[in-house]
Order: sequence, then C-alpha cells, then structure tokens
Amino acid sequence: MDSDKMFHPSLAAALMKLNPEDGEKMMEYFQTQALLTREKALLQASVREQKKLLVENGKLKKDIEQLRRELNDKQRRRGAKALLSPSKPANSPAAAAPQTAGEATRRRRRDKKAAPEAPLLEAAPAVDVSRLDLRVGRVLAVRRHPLAADLTVRDVDTGEKAPRTVVSKCRPDDPTSSLAVLLCNVKACKVKGVASQARLLRCFRPDGPAELLAPPAGSAPGDRVTFLNYPGEPEPELQAKQRVWEHVQPDLRVDARGVANYKGCGFQVKGKGLCRAPTLTNCSVGCT
Repeated sequence: MDSDKMFHPSLAAALMKLNPEDGEKMMEYFQTQALLTREKALLQASVREQKKLLVENGKLKKDIEQLRRELNDKQRRRGAKALLSPSKPANSPAAAAPQTAGEATRRRRRDKKAAPEAPLLEAAPAVDVSRLDLRVGRVLAVRRHPLAADLTVRDVDTGEKAPRTVVSKCRPDDPTSSLAVLLCNVKACKVKGVASQARLLRCFRPDGPAELLAPPAGSAPGDRVTFLNYPGEPEPELQAKQRVWEHVQPDLRVDARGVANYKGCGFQVKGKGLCRAPTLTNCSVGCT
C-alpha cells in the first residue's frame, strides 16, 4: 500500500525514525484503520440515504391516496348532479341556469305523466294438449233430457264433492254405467235449460260409429289423463277466444292399435296405463 496516499510524508518519516523495526507495521495499521473508518462513514451515509428515500416514498404514497380519494369524491358528486339535473339541449336558455332539487323532481313527474307506459309483453302459453283438464269420471246415472229427445243428461263422478252434470247427444250404444274421460275445464253452459259442466270424449268416424273413450283398467274417478311429451298444468278454464280445443282436436287420434294419442303421444293415466277406444281403430277423438 502506498503510504503517500494515506499519510503525510513527514508523518511516515517520523515513525520510521522513532521505530525503524515496527514503523512500517504501524503505518499499515494506521492505513487499515483509516480505510475502515472511511467505509463505515460511507455505510452510514448509505443507510441515511435509504431512510430518507423510505420517508419520501411513504409521503408520495400518502399524496397518491389523497388524490385518489379526491378524484372519487368528484366523480360521485358529478354523477349525483347528472341524476338530479335532466339534460337540456346546448342551445336552450335553461341549460345555463342551474336547477334546484325541487325543480328537477317536478320535471321528472311531468315527464312521467307525459310519457305513455309501455305495455308489458308476456309470452303466450303454448297451444297444446297440456292445457286441457282431462279426467277420469264414472257415469252414475243417465236420463233423457226433459226438453230434447236426442239429448241425454248424465251425472258423472269426477272425484269432487258433487257429481258433474253432462249434457250430450243420445247414443243407443252408450253404456249406462261406465268409466269415461271428460274435458273438465270448459266453461259451464246451459243446453236447452240444463247446465252442462263438462264434455265426454268420444272416438268416432265421420258419418260412422262412435263410442266413449275408455280409461285403463284400475282407473278411479278424478285421475288425471296426461301426456308424457307435454307436461304442465291445465288452465283453470279454457277461454273461448283462444280456441284451444279447436287447435288441439284435429291432432287427437286413435291409432291402429286402438290407443288414443296426441301427435303420437298416448293418453295415459299415470301408473295405470293408456286410454283406448273399446272397438274402433284409426279414427278421430272429439267431445260431445
């Protein structure tokens, strides 16, 4: 190590003169101490600088957070002002005049009264056999209509508190006591003075024989007749203007096996079987 760089030449000469043997060692010792002192000073300065930077960074973070809060507050106030003050054309004289909360409220009420209400659009229910309330009924009694020789009046048990009265055309081959399938959600109407509360389903050929549609063996009055491919609950009462029966009836058929179906899906009483025509095949299903 060059002593001239660390010590004054006169100091080095004096040490060598005082102690020729250990003078150089003493010089090296002093030089080492000097280097350590310098490094310690540099390290302390570096630590102070780091602390200073940490303090400045903390202050910058606080400033940034404060600015963010102020910006959010301004945006909220601007949004609230836009809601309270309806937009006006740029060339309108009132655009330059600020509106009070009361004026804005009155204006919204006027606009609400002036604007026509948009009609609510509801999806129309599908027109299919699921809208028919078809039930099993037991014919309890059959009698002639008092005012029409070609009509009969039946009392039919449909599993309700009281039997339903059904007025239909007289057929000489109709059984007087049997299970039948009834359309029960038609509107009750008077037929020559006698109220009819349901309709009987028949299998028929045009200008040919007809017979009552028969539920499966083991059916009980009140059992629902359903369709696997057309789930859903029937309407409480069919509306005449919707003409549901008129749309559905052309697709009610009896197939070659004598099974009644709607678009290929059988009339079924769940857990008991399918409804059939007693003797007819390949014919239509209607009501009377």
